[in-house]
Amino acid sequence: MLPVHPQRSTSPWRLAFAEFRKNKLAITSVIFLFIVTALCILAPWLTSWDPVKINIRFINKGPSAEHWLGTDKGGRDIVARLLYGGRTTLWICFSISLIVTILGTLVGSIAGYFGGRVDSWLMRFTDLVLIFPFLVFVIVLKAIFPDTGISIFIIVVSILGWGGTARLVRSKILAEKENEYVLAAISIGCKPSIIITKHLLPNVITTIIVQAILIVAGMITVETGLSYLGFGVPANIPSWGNMMSDAISPEVIKNYWWVWLPSGILITATILAINFLGEGLKDAFNTKKPS
Repeated sequence: MLPVHPQRSTSPWRLAFAEFRKNKLAITSVIFLFIVTALCILAPWLTSWDPVKINIRFINKGPSAEHWLGTDKGGRDIVARLLYGGRTTLWICFSISLIVTILGTLVGSIAGYFGGRVDSWLMRFTDLVLIFPFLVFVIVLKAIFPDTGISIFIIVVSILGWGGTARLVRSKILAEKENEYVLAAISIGCKPSIIITKHLLPNVITTIIVQAILIVAGMITVETGLSYLGFGVPANIPSWGNMMSDAISPEVIKNYWWVWLPSGILITATILAINFLGEGLKDAFNTKKPS
């Protein structure tokens, strides 16, 4: 008689990955984002044009063999601006997403676990952050300190942008802490920090990951909008938002489409890809699927 081997249970992460692979749109988005990120990182090796150096000989030149997507009002190569600008925009958005996720997870997990006065005070502070008009604050700050760099922009937006993540994490922690394994850990005297980091957060990490990815898309919109208005990334640093700022002029929109259209298409495609990726992960991690 042949020995019977116990069937190995498939981990939730393997099940989620298998489900994610079925989502063709999400897989396509991953490939697209990988290509865009790789091209931006490799910008110094892919183009020899300086993205910030003014060249009056090539002002507003259309696409050609020398400049594949033409040049802007400063005679700067559009392809070089797209690649180097992508490095700036993606760096800003990933940095803000990371900081916002860490702050939101910290506040939300503490509020959700301890409850009571701790929860009340932290949520009132979170409400203050959520209702604070951070876009107006960034604009005012930029007007007062026009020479502020990228670091200040990242810090300000991060400090004022974690409220939504905190509320999401808190709601998940509140639901999760009622489970028996958490009550058992509390009964044997486990420290709150151990319970939060080793028991609660691992069970809500998928929600946090999806939220962090969606924040990146939102921050691309914020960077683009503020830079378009002249209150975001300094004008001497290439970014996708700064490239779109040239479209303020009706003449540019009408006669020099290559100046703004490539960056507009790339911004839109990147935001859509990030959102498709986030939705694909959300569906893959959703364990309450109909059988």
